[in-house]
Amino acid sequence: MGDDELARAIESLKAEVEEVKAQGLKLDMARGKPSPAQVDISRPMLDLLTSDADLTDEGIDCSNYGCFEGIPSARRLAGAFLGVPADQTIVLGSSSLNIMQSVLIHYWEKGVPGYTPWYKLPRVKWLCPSPGYDRHFGLTQDLGIENIPVRMTDEGPDMDQVEYLCASDDSIKGMFCVPKYSNPTGITYSDETVRRLAVMKAAPDFRIVWDNAYAVHDLFDEGDKLLNIHDVAREVGNEDRILEVASTSKITFPGAGIAFFGSSAANVEEVARTLQVGLISANKLNQLMHARFLPDLDAVKAHMAKHAEFLRPRFAAVEEKLTEGLGGLGCARWTHPRGGYFVSFDGPRGSAKRIWQLCADMGVTLTPAGATWPDGNDPDDTNLRIAPTYPSVDELKAALDVLVLATKLVSAELAQEERVA
Repeated sequence: MGDDELARAIESLKAEVEEVKAQGLKLDMARGKPSPAQVDISRPMLDLLTSDADLTDEGIDCSNYGCFEGIPSARRLAGAFLGVPADQTIVLGSSSLNIMQSVLIHYWEKGVPGYTPWYKLPRVKWLCPSPGYDRHFGLTQDLGIENIPVRMTDEGPDMDQVEYLCASDDSIKGMFCVPKYSNPTGITYSDETVRRLAVMKAAPDFRIVWDNAYAVHDLFDEGDKLLNIHDVAREVGNEDRILEVASTSKITFPGAGIAFFGSSAANVEEVARTLQVGLISANKLNQLMHARFLPDLDAVKAHMAKHAEFLRPRFAAVEEKLTEGLGGLGCARWTHPRGGYFVSFDGPRGSAKRIWQLCADMGVTLTPAGATWPDGNDPDDTNLRIAPTYPSVDELKAALDVLVLATKLVSAELAQEERVA
């Protein structure tokens, strides 16, 4: 556009913004929550444990104390999720985030066996693939660990950067990974990336938190395939490196599911000793209910196919609205996930905070700009996370129209400012 044409376009877009503001919208695309209709899919599970139900699991009385590691049927389900033998799992409460925090605090206070507790070291660093999951970054930041962003690629984290940093700096003690349908990009790590993470040179007490939150969250019958990192790590003697977690939070009831921890036999035994000090056992009745509702991975996949029926139209709406409104303009790009819960959106350099604020002014709530980077510091100020799962399809489309409008206006204003400068 010429200068005059661009100025007219900006005035037209501003007029559209005022029209939207007058509508008084209240739409939310901020957090990745299942819709109420999705949660209802799991209601039949609540009928499984009645007052006259058998409350034992292979000889374990689920109504009483004991069985810290989890009941046998739930541990088998955990092993199937995590790709490790059932006896290398622990089944705990509803939150995998809480498991991650407990394990990190354990290493912070006591250290990896045979090594100095992390709190006694002059400096501890942690690698954070970015854009990534804000709650991950909060775990390490809360302990005073220095978060180091690592750029995400279409194959996973930039492994040239990861390998260089880990080989050259022993103060790097770990790394967060969401390996399948990563939050928020939706990409699945390639086989090569998984292998390089398992075999690369790093400090001997280096740990990878393998948060496989979306292991079964496929949108289509043929989902992405993720290489089992435990198998690769075991072959090269690095099995202690991998600390995997998952949960049923977006499978059954968010906040009332069961969460899994899986690692090497040595890690599970050693971490369990500390966790047992403050926990006799998790909610075994909840474990029993879940294991009877979802006895194996085939049952899980059948259940997740029902979730996918709700999710596919929402992800299709994102693709439709963004392509319709922004395709070919050169001012935005976004990911095209085949599963998970998010779409990663990038506007022009210096745009994300302005787009976020303009959306908020028009009644649409997004995850705050910068949240997908450690310390909220997106170096290019480009990234926003779209969470399409909770609103109805019509509400989602309305919210996406607002995002498109905000992106057009901010992009045009940035272009105008660049010309003036």
